[in-house]
Amino acid sequence: MCVGVPAKVIEKKDYTALVDVMGTRMEVGIIFVPDVEIGEYIIVHAGQGMSIIDQNFAQASIHEWEKMASANVI
Repeated sequence: MCVGVPAKVIEKKDYTALVDVMGTRMEVGIIFVPDVEIGEYIIVHAGQGMSIIDQNFAQASIHEWEKMASANVI
């Protein structure tokens, strides 16, 4: 199974974008989502934006990721 994370687009260039993933900024490819705009959310997998997603879905997903990241699993 592949897992993608939600990311907010901060800056956009021709084929790349600077995104924020839960406080970490990184550059990702946007060849699959060329119409994404600054401020929108995308799903990122393996360094590539895969699809544009709704802000409400992105925020709900981020909340779940934060819960998993803060879990005390031994």
